[in-house]
Amino acid sequence: MHKHTRAFILLHKHTKSDIDCLDEKELVSEIVGMTNTEGGVLYLGVEDNGDITGVHKKHKDPNGAMALIANKTVPSLSVRAEIIEEEGIEVLQIQIPMSKTIIATSDGKIQRRRLKTDGSPENVPMYPYEIPGRLSSLSQLDYSAQILLGATMEDLDGNERDRLRNIIKYRKGDKSLLELTDEELDKALQLVKEEAGVFYPTVAGMLLLGKEDRIAELLPTAKAVFQVLEGTKVRKNEQTSKPLLATFEMFEEYMKAWNPEREMEYGLFRVPIPEFSEAAYREGLVNAFCHRDYTIIQAVRVAVEDEGLTISSPGGFIEGVNLKNLLTVEPHGRNPVLADALKRIGLAEKTGRGIDRIFEGSIVFGRPLPD
Repeated sequence: MHKHTRAFILLHKHTKSDIDCLDEKELVSEIVGMTNTEGGVLYLGVEDNGDITGVHKKHKDPNGAMALIANKTVPSLSVRAEIIEEEGIEVLQIQIPMSKTIIATSDGKIQRRRLKTDGSPENVPMYPYEIPGRLSSLSQLDYSAQILLGATMEDLDGNERDRLRNIIKYRKGDKSLLELTDEELDKALQLVKEEAGVFYPTVAGMLLLGKEDRIAELLPTAKAVFQVLEGTKVRKNEQTSKPLLATFEMFEEYMKAWNPEREMEYGLFRVPIPEFSEAAYREGLVNAFCHRDYTIIQAVRVAVEDEGLTISSPGGFIEGVNLKNLLTVEPHGRNPVLADALKRIGLAEKTGRGIDRIFEGSIVFGRPLPD
């Protein structure tokens, strides 16, 4: 086998044996799983261990393979296929794009890819509850703008609306919002939606204004935890399902107790230098709640440890954002309605450059760059 083919295999490009003529349904299912994840290249006629055994004569027509895949997927998936020779043996190479929507087989089967514990890939079903998360990561669906099933206007807390108004006053938010009635405010921030003449809270509305017990019941994914760990000792471990504005304030107060300052002499002056930049911490906290995947049953985690401060957010980067372009890419949002509300309130960075402020916060105080 040539070097480039072996490298593709090592990079989790998929191989399938075709000695016994791979069943068409299995072939289409494999391709659906790949396009619903990261796409990639499938080599038909190569064994799992890398041995090249060749493509079956039934699959030697690349055009026929492309037509088969287009006809057996909904919506039709366009792939590129060609016969390549390795060690004098013919192999069918199929290049599969990452789909911008959810692809199913023509008989209704939806698959996705994942890695097994040994590092090898496998296809598994994509369940209905996973679909909104997948679409939101592709910027095809705003989960925060959806009406939350089972929620009513009685589930919104008037005290949280008062908190929201206070934040607008003190965080330099959109002052025009203060002139609105409660009903107009909810509509302006898209915290409610009308359906058949009745208003219902959206996911964003429940996250910002919902009563704690109802959030825990209707949005069990919206949890957060604040931890302080010293070696193996747990100094603090607080989990909450409070609405976001209350959680922000609570976590900011917690952080003040665990963010020691050290004085540095600068001429005649003593300058206090905190362990962690408050501005960077606030931006990290807002980013974690604003852009997390609320379909995943995990919690936003803030942890003060011996190594430093960690803020983790379920869901990972959305399509188009990665570690290499994090500081330069056009701002992307997983939950646009929630992000817009937080910007207008005055909590989120209005220019979409919150990550820049996190890096700046570390550099200003002479700390290492964030990891």
